[in-house]
Amino acid sequence: MSKINQPSNQIKLTNVSIVRLKKGGKRFEIACYKNKVQEWRTGVETNLDDVLQISNVFMNVSKGELAKTNDLQKAFGKSDVEEIVKEILKKGEVQVNEKERDHDLGALRREIATLVAEKCEEPATGRPYPVGMIEKAMAEAGFSVKPDKTAKSQVSACIKQLQSESTLPIQRSRMRVRVTMPAADAKRLRDKVIEGAEKVEDDTIGQDEWEAIMLIDPGQFRVINDLLQKECKGRGRLETLTLMAHAQSS
Repeated sequence: MSKINQPSNQIKLTNVSIVRLKKGGKRFEIACYKNKVQEWRTGVETNLDDVLQISNVFMNVSKGELAKTNDLQKAFGKSDVEEIVKEILKKGEVQVNEKERDHDLGALRREIATLVAEKCEEPATGRPYPVGMIEKAMAEAGFSVKPDKTAKSQVSACIKQLQSESTLPIQRSRMRVRVTMPAADAKRLRDKVIEGAEKVEDDTIGQDEWEAIMLIDPGQFRVINDLLQKECKGRGRLETLTLMAHAQSS
């Protein structure tokens, strides 16, 4: 029987994720919608019809070769296609062609570089770096992009590697803030507030009020704010003077 008219031959491989499982000396494949395999595995997607492009098991998806019932029975000990599909979905390897893998890794690398550029600056001038310059430094430092992790989760490791293994001078951007509170509160809280600062530009205590202008890591903003809320009962203030130190010169 000719396979020409089988719908499986019309699968557009650019839009399909092939999941492959080797079992009983043979290779079995299923054709899934892109990104749906991971959703199925994490429980986000539970409808099999929304995962599969074609509800069949193949020996070779791209050639449209369906698996024979006898082969399924021998390998899986059953012939229920839905149950076999679920096993392949659970245990199989998602096939990614080289061109697609390179494209995905390139896009992820660019996303990481963009996030690093947003969070960092040149120490001497406080200016942000262009994304292209960050990408070059990533290559120089030999930073390996992890395809199974999000760009956001790889930013900290990337910055550390750039600092230790590239020639690019780089530091996390700083937020400039003003902290004010009654002098009585400052006697017990000043040291706690200041320990969260990268640099203290002004530290003035008068008879009634204490004021400090500091450069902090953006992550410290909430820490200091929570401290004021808890300890000063509305008497302390935290203001942003510039969102990032390099915002003044960009």
